[in-house]
Amino acid sequence: MLGTFNPAFVLILGALLVPMLQGRPRELFMLALPVVGLMQLITLPNGDYGHWHVFEYTLTTLRIDSLSFCFGVVFFIAAFLGVLYALHVRDTLQHVAALIYAGAALGATFAGDLITLFIYWELTAISSVFLIWARRTERAYRSGVRYLVIQVGSGVILLAGVILHAHETGSITFENFGLNSFATGLIFIAFGIKCAFPFLHNWLQDAYPEATVSGTVILSAFTTKLAVYALARGFAGTEMLIYIGATMTAFPIFFAVIENDMRRVLSYSLNNQLGFMVAGIGVGTELAINGTVAHAFCHIIYKALLFMAMGAVLFRVGTIKASELGGLYKSMPWTAGFCIVGSMSISAFPLLSGFVSKSLILTAVAAEHYWGVWLVLLFASAGVLDHSGIKIPFFTFFAHDSGKRCAEAPGNMLWAMGLAAFLCIGLGVYPAPLYAILPYAVDYAPYTATHVITQLQLLLFSAMAFAILYRRGIYPPEIPGLNLDFDWVYRWLGRRMAAAIRVAVSGADGAVRRGAQRYCRRALAGLFRHHGPHGVLARTWPTGSMVLWVAVLLGMYLVFYYLR
Repeated sequence: MLGTFNPAFVLILGALLVPMLQGRPRELFMLALPVVGLMQLITLPNGDYGHWHVFEYTLTTLRIDSLSFCFGVVFFIAAFLGVLYALHVRDTLQHVAALIYAGAALGATFAGDLITLFIYWELTAISSVFLIWARRTERAYRSGVRYLVIQVGSGVILLAGVILHAHETGSITFENFGLNSFATGLIFIAFGIKCAFPFLHNWLQDAYPEATVSGTVILSAFTTKLAVYALARGFAGTEMLIYIGATMTAFPIFFAVIENDMRRVLSYSLNNQLGFMVAGIGVGTELAINGTVAHAFCHIIYKALLFMAMGAVLFRVGTIKASELGGLYKSMPWTAGFCIVGSMSISAFPLLSGFVSKSLILTAVAAEHYWGVWLVLLFASAGVLDHSGIKIPFFTFFAHDSGKRCAEAPGNMLWAMGLAAFLCIGLGVYPAPLYAILPYAVDYAPYTATHVITQLQLLLFSAMAFAILYRRGIYPPEIPGLNLDFDWVYRWLGRRMAAAIRVAVSGADGAVRRGAQRYCRRALAGLFRHHGPHGVLARTWPTGSMVLWVAVLLGMYLVFYYLR
């Protein structure tokens, strides 16, 4: 279609033209960009393109293979759904930031070397933060700053690992290098931060709920899934990931159950679903990698659908707190129906997308005899139904009647949710097209009697547990409150470290200033004593000497100023 033109540039360059358009032409142009990019991707044969020689290294800016192709397809689908969902927004900043962000994620996905990966890695951070700041509240600003620090910090760690890895091996090829050196360990940590590993995950629950209505939908699709792709590319078969993933599936359940903010519930649920993917990467077999990629593909769509539904509620009602919602199915029946489809998909009901992807991972884990991990993943699957499959639609649209009445979501939002729901059902009923583009040949049948009956039993047990706990008043009530997560440690320790550093720097600053003052007094006294009132300082100095002394004094002033 466009030769070997990088499909990511379709979104990035197209975003720069958006401010020049207005009204319907702008809307059609933005919708066309992901479609054109996807068509360009489909026409490209597998291979490496876009070679640039920088010093002794060769950059490969476009690599198309089965892994990058699958992620590229779903990223373009997510970009289209996100643009459609945000058409009612009249904020040019959000449109431009969203398209550049999606393009950067695609650029990183197609990167064949670590330097190109780093460039796009940082571009995703810089562009995505504007989707948080665009909400234009104090909380959003502060959350965006913290998000940016974490994401850019991940890039700095990645760059350090790339430099060390290039020095040790002489190669910058982005390939499966495993945990075999300090350099690859740094790269692993950088990927883990973006993937929201345990104890590194709080940026997700801090930032996503503070983004704009449409911004959260876009954010949910790219950052963490780019990290999943990077882990699958660089660390497939790393056993540590199996246990990291199992932990990620389990701990968010307890936070999601007690959380009152529905978008924060979905953020914890996102953590939970990432755990399945990370565990699959750790197993590293062909079946496990297929399961990881398939689950990432399906998850991007049904998680976007759930964030769309909660965004529509926030847009119409002005709140997303479970304690202030309920009974909205009367005002927003279409949104409620689409939300239920998303909830059933994430819960892996048969005939919906989550079932045909999650079962691949569970089967792969069991095939390698990680029975303890398999039980944890099974427990996590049951927990998903409680906090995302039931809690999200039940407390938002049903439960008690809050008395709130509003209009249904705007037409563009309903179309975006409808298309996402159609994909959730279509992939669940007929997964063959998805299985056909996975990295390895698929010899797997999800709809066997054993798989279906086992999953239905699990879902039934989980639903009964919720019903019993709720009816008896044991299930955590939806009340306003602040839940403390591990970020409390960072905040508590960080404040004290900052205070200690401030005291130490202030003391050093005072000592340096006093020493400098004493030295200057002695030097001046010596000059006058040896040369009299018409000594050295009274002479006319050459211009160059004067400039030198002014530069030295200004430099000292700047050093002292920033040390304060």
